[in-house]
Amino acid sequence: MGTAAGDGGHPLGAAAAEHKVNLTAQRPFAEVLRTGLAETFFPDDPFRGFGSLPPAERAWGGLKYFVPALEWAPRYTLGKFKYDLLAGVTIASLAIPQGISYAKLANLPPIIGLYSSFVPPLLYAVFGSSNNLAVGTVAAASLLLASIVEAEVPRDDNPELYLQIFYTAAFFTGVIQTALGVFRLGLIVDFLSRSTITGFMGGTAAIIILQQLKGMLGMKHFTSKTDVVSVVRSIFLYRDEWRWQSAVLGVGFLLFLLLSKQLRKKRPNLFWVSAIAPFMVVIIGGIFAFLVKGNEHGIPIVGDLKKGINPLSISQLTFKGKHVNTAVKAGFLSGILALAEGIAVGRSLALIKNEQIDGNKEMIAFGIMNIAGSCTSCYLTTGPFSKSAVNFHAGCRTPMSNVVMSVCIMLVLLFLAPLFKYTPLVALSSIIVVAMIGLIKVKEFLHLYRVDKFDFCICMVAFVGVVFFTMVIGLGASIGLSVIRALLHVARPTTCKLGSMAGGEIFCDVRHYPHARNIPNVLVLQLGSPIYFVNAGYLRERILRWVEDEESVSKADGQDLQYVILDLGGVSSIDNTGIGMLGEVHKSLDRKGVTVALTNPRLEVTEKLVLSGFIRDKVGKEWVFLTVKDAITACRYGLQRSRGKQEDSEV
Repeated sequence: MGTAAGDGGHPLGAAAAEHKVNLTAQRPFAEVLRTGLAETFFPDDPFRGFGSLPPAERAWGGLKYFVPALEWAPRYTLGKFKYDLLAGVTIASLAIPQGISYAKLANLPPIIGLYSSFVPPLLYAVFGSSNNLAVGTVAAASLLLASIVEAEVPRDDNPELYLQIFYTAAFFTGVIQTALGVFRLGLIVDFLSRSTITGFMGGTAAIIILQQLKGMLGMKHFTSKTDVVSVVRSIFLYRDEWRWQSAVLGVGFLLFLLLSKQLRKKRPNLFWVSAIAPFMVVIIGGIFAFLVKGNEHGIPIVGDLKKGINPLSISQLTFKGKHVNTAVKAGFLSGILALAEGIAVGRSLALIKNEQIDGNKEMIAFGIMNIAGSCTSCYLTTGPFSKSAVNFHAGCRTPMSNVVMSVCIMLVLLFLAPLFKYTPLVALSSIIVVAMIGLIKVKEFLHLYRVDKFDFCICMVAFVGVVFFTMVIGLGASIGLSVIRALLHVARPTTCKLGSMAGGEIFCDVRHYPHARNIPNVLVLQLGSPIYFVNAGYLRERILRWVEDEESVSKADGQDLQYVILDLGGVSSIDNTGIGMLGEVHKSLDRKGVTVALTNPRLEVTEKLVLSGFIRDKVGKEWVFLTVKDAITACRYGLQRSRGKQEDSEV
């Protein structure tokens, strides 16, 4: 085994380390499986503490977990309701113009946008875990859905089927989101990195802004494609439809909305001004269009809006024919995107209040409200950032603010909906443009470029893919690049050589700390990732290359490399191929007369190294240490004994 210590006893001899690595700990397979599944699917351990409770209390606790309203509703007070009432009315004033605008963006009847702000918020108030999230439709998902469905069923050819596919897509979105939450598969959403979302949202915002030129210029015909070339070509192809009246009115609305946003930045306590500004644009624009008969003078209007709450649409869900695949595709992609946005918004706002939200509970809540929404004439809803930020700044205390908003929308549907028929389309376009400007985060782009060039590339792939190709291509390419990067980190893990500092008490990467000293005759390598079949070959070659380089340096100094210490503290797991790789490394070094020592192996690694016989038959348990310092002390002890025996033989 190449034991330079010589006598087969502990290499430290009388100075044996007081603390040794526990090589006898073995866990039953059932425990290993249970622990692995728990860490994978229940990292937050939501049911901890339930075991000591009586059965009735356990059942009640489980019910409260899945229905968070049972947790906060019994403690609800009039004092909290005052804040939630103000917040609910404020976000309702934003939900009306946004609902109509985003429905138009998805090429849906405007009333569908109002329907989608009535039923889903009620359900989220019961099943949602965030006190700050405000539920509604979002621009990015609206455009993504429209681009997927329009490619299969053009709206102008069959508007009824087009709407049915939207409802069906919302149903599949709800099923997928609920399943992800129930089976604790939120890790799938983690594949949407922050860089991907930033680039995708920025690219989508840029395209949406360009598309709003249709409304800003009062055009009636436009392309259904979303790439920038098609959009720009369409703008100039139908330039004979441009209406200066709409353009002038649009510029005025834009200036008003932008000034309200600037006012909020300079005077945060006046946030409500920017919150109600879109609603004021709708009201002012509607009155103006009514007085001047705008529809007859180059200012197109929304048109008739039916009075009444959501009609049932369960009979319009379509699960037959070739269109089901389109609905599933649209539902899956938009659903994952909506989850990523909604959960990210909820978590960011919760951190400010030092609160916590459960991502899996949020998935279940989103899923339930989208399933119910698909049966009540709604399309996809989630937690949009703009509305949630307004809800937060308005001082919301609980999800009751969503109930207040829903009641306000109900009153609008029952009594006021027909009044919005005169809303100019240019007003809706102005609202969307101002909302989208904030999604193009140039500062974030520059930050990514400074901090991580690869993350910047992932972001730009999403941005360019969305702008010049399609939203699906941009999102897919960026996710693919992110996955490739993650695989590269696994397949090509970082290894480093450690040197001593502070008199041998601390050991650091010599590239990071060039003044760290080499240990004579000893090479210390730190392995910092799981050892699997995918990286075992690379690690073998890398370790042997480190050894060759160290041998060259040692010979130049008139010394020989006699020990290689592998620090396994960062190796969280190992498979059979990895164990075989360590055996090959040990065999190669043993031929050179170099002893291998291991330090700080984790329980998961130790179990397999012991069961495979690697420690017993190759390294020897006397060469497994808790710390690098202990291992180096053993190496020095072995060197001293070797030199002593050599001197005795010479005498």
